[in-house]
Amino acid sequence: MDQSNVMEPHLPTLEQMQQWTQVIGRAQQLMLEQAAGMTGQAPPFDPEIVARIQTGFADEGLALWQRFLDSGGLLRDTPEPAPPGSPAARKDRRFSDPAWTEHPFYDLVRQSYLLLSDYLTKMADAVDGVDPKEKARLRFATAGLLDALSPSNFPLTNPQVVQKTIESGGENLVRGLKHMLADMEKGQLTHTDGTAFELGRNIAATPGKVIHETPLYQLIHYAPSTDTVLETPLLIFPPWINRFYILDLSPEKSFVKWAVDQGLSVFLVSWKSADASMKDMVWDDYILGGQIDAIDTVRDLLGVESVHTIGYCVAGTTLAATLALLAARGEADKVASATFFTAQVDFSKAGDLALFVDDEQMKLVDQLSAGGFLDGRYMAATFNLLRGRDLIWNYVVNNYLLGQDYPPFDLLHWNGDTTNLPARWHRDYLTQLYRDNLLVVPGAISVAGTPIDLTRVTTPAYVQAGREDHIAPLESVWKLTEHFAGPIRFLLAGSGHIAGVVNPPSAMKYQYWTCDAKQATIDDFLAHATETKGSWWPDWRAWIGGIDEKSVAVTGARIPGGGKRKAIEDAPGRYVKQR
Repeated sequence: MDQSNVMEPHLPTLEQMQQWTQVIGRAQQLMLEQAAGMTGQAPPFDPEIVARIQTGFADEGLALWQRFLDSGGLLRDTPEPAPPGSPAARKDRRFSDPAWTEHPFYDLVRQSYLLLSDYLTKMADAVDGVDPKEKARLRFATAGLLDALSPSNFPLTNPQVVQKTIESGGENLVRGLKHMLADMEKGQLTHTDGTAFELGRNIAATPGKVIHETPLYQLIHYAPSTDTVLETPLLIFPPWINRFYILDLSPEKSFVKWAVDQGLSVFLVSWKSADASMKDMVWDDYILGGQIDAIDTVRDLLGVESVHTIGYCVAGTTLAATLALLAARGEADKVASATFFTAQVDFSKAGDLALFVDDEQMKLVDQLSAGGFLDGRYMAATFNLLRGRDLIWNYVVNNYLLGQDYPPFDLLHWNGDTTNLPARWHRDYLTQLYRDNLLVVPGAISVAGTPIDLTRVTTPAYVQAGREDHIAPLESVWKLTEHFAGPIRFLLAGSGHIAGVVNPPSAMKYQYWTCDAKQATIDDFLAHATETKGSWWPDWRAWIGGIDEKSVAVTGARIPGGGKRKAIEDAPGRYVKQR
């Protein structure tokens, strides 16, 4: 960046430096008081550790100012970088613009912020002798606060915003205000240009028909693209906390289209976004009236004994309960295989989402669910908070401060297409599973009066996890392998909860890890796994074929609407469009 175009800040005065010292002191005191409140006694810090952290912070701060003054302060021509290993030398893409290191003022601001972030993070980590969940809450809150306080988020301390404001005469701030007011009106942060996408045209566009409908879901049967198909059909259960078309984005990204092209008879459940009529729905409804109803419908339509199934995220958790119920009823043979996309059954290591299930959060959920359902925007905000730096503050800078236009991005459009949740079932899910972890306790949960036990599930399972998943952490997904009794193939995909799943072979992105020999722990798996470049989808298709590769001709009921279930409407159907 040309420094001549950057508004020249001034060296902080003594009074300003004293103010910042007081701010840091107050922040430290608040953390001490919070830690004390967790135990009801003196702050549980090791004095030696705290002294070491404080000494390191003071030494780093003095060294920063000494480098700044020795190099000429605001008058210097070349930056004085922090020594390797210093927190101030850490790479951070929020500060990727050259002005953050080339301009002396912004370089000082950047390095000071990184030092403060390191200090407060270490202080949060130094809390000892408290409940691990309480410590995790403190760490999460500290990280969120530091993300919010980044100098990149404020117009006068972000060189890109300062330059843009000068160049445009402030037009960027006017456009940003327009974006902000629009988001306030709809109650949701905008990530992309939604006008670029139309359901059934350029997203959720794989040809098919809705062939079955209940008050809870629509069943889509996709049109085959091959002359023969696998005899055992595939039934996909997407999570009802989002729209199903995460698995049917643009044609080049669509898992549904790819599966159809691989010679599979593909069916998919499109859940209804909850309204007041669904206020009394519970997990039994999603298991019996949702998954088992869909399984029986497909079996009856095609005249087959069993189906292959996929459960994504919360639908995978529910699929595990469905399998346990079928096993208890002696009907396990209705499902030939079960694939789990980033799904959890044991929530003992559920990650940061487990921080949102305490009593205060439950009271908030109740307040927000007065109409019998929870507005999907609440869940969207929760998921955004898990990656606040990427999904909140990045867009605050780009959309509100820089006034940039929204780029068209199908995945982000899906991310903002929220779905309402039945209030009663959502609360039960958070308390019984996330908080109390009852699903892995044999007999602790009953479905329609039948106690279920995951250890009775012998259905062949394919368990996929994401290495960088912040919603269903790797360690948590792995624990599913510790509860099922049947054969399991565990696969670890590169990237996270979405990109780790939606990774078509044509993209040639990321990688995955597999291990043919059974491993006792996730650490053992990581130590022995083999890495393969690219998409894991072909590995899954080979696994499905290894169960039963028998094929049949595409005739009659294999064509959507051609059997006893006549077409109700074209895919993607009405339910995915309802708000």
